[in-house]
Amino acid sequence: MRSDGQPLSGVSYVMPVLNEVTEVRAAVASLLAQDYDGPAEIVLALGPSIDGTNELVEEMSAADPRIRAVPNPIGSTPAGLNVAIRASSHPIVVRVDAHSVLPTDYTRIAVGVLAESGADNVGGIMRAEGRTPFERAVALAYGSRVGLGGTPHHVGGQAGPAETAYLGVFRRDRLLEVGLFDEGIKRGQDWELNRRLRKTGGTVWFTPELVVTYRPRPSLRRLVRQFVATGLWRGELARRFPTGNGLRYFVPPTMVVAVTLGIVAGIVGIIGAAVGSGAAWALLGFVVPAVYVVFVVVGAVLVGRSSGLATLTWLIVVLPCIHVGWGVGFVLGFLGTSELTTHTGR
Repeated sequence: MRSDGQPLSGVSYVMPVLNEVTEVRAAVASLLAQDYDGPAEIVLALGPSIDGTNELVEEMSAADPRIRAVPNPIGSTPAGLNVAIRASSHPIVVRVDAHSVLPTDYTRIAVGVLAESGADNVGGIMRAEGRTPFERAVALAYGSRVGLGGTPHHVGGQAGPAETAYLGVFRRDRLLEVGLFDEGIKRGQDWELNRRLRKTGGTVWFTPELVVTYRPRPSLRRLVRQFVATGLWRGELARRFPTGNGLRYFVPPTMVVAVTLGIVAGIVGIIGAAVGSGAAWALLGFVVPAVYVVFVVVGAVLVGRSSGLATLTWLIVVLPCIHVGWGVGFVLGFLGTSELTTHTGR
């Protein structure tokens, strides 16, 4: 019951799930543990998993009537979100990820902020937490300026209107009004949807009161796949909407291009020095990758110096994997090759 005596709005948790057998139980458990007193349902959009995820979800659904599963044959994140939203019934939609664990007060706070702010979408901070040295290194990269650039939904900030939001708690009518998620965009669909909400007069609201635990990818291979796919679609979005991108999106691709040109110039310099030509000056090109290596090592030490040797060592590896994966993906996406990647990068 609200303070004015009116009943609380119902909420629908929507979650696309694909090959997440190790994470989905904890994610769903965090939804069942919410201290929100209004009506609630959990709608899981099941992709064509091959790791036992769908069987596990069927068990959870049979054990609790609040959990419903709907098929997502396409398997992509935006398609799954749209399937789940269409199958939902409540006026407030809480977008959840299988790698996220919501604190018990998340829904209560989010619904309150949604009402107070008058926003169409409310989001908060993604606090990455790892369980192994590798995952802890990834978590440090997520939450630092040397990793993902220090955006508010990673490191926090003042409450107020924002460009986009992590996950999101939406007014369902506005989602339907703007046409839901664009299923042609496999990554960055949240940013693009929030762009449409803002373009049609709505507000996207950031609040540091909402903090969601995020579980990083458990292996280097999956991490690289994730960031290549993310960068690729970020480049695609930059090409489609050239006036709607902050400068931070161009830092990784600029670094990749500069380091690549520096290495090429340095190799030309080595060849020039060997044959006695005037190209030896090109050896100075190695200064660019050298500066980047120093940046990574110093940044890793500053961020991870208190996290143990194993985590610090992994952080030195993780940072360039994130930067280069994202940067290379961005360049390819900007050049129009995003149609080559149709998976979610999980």
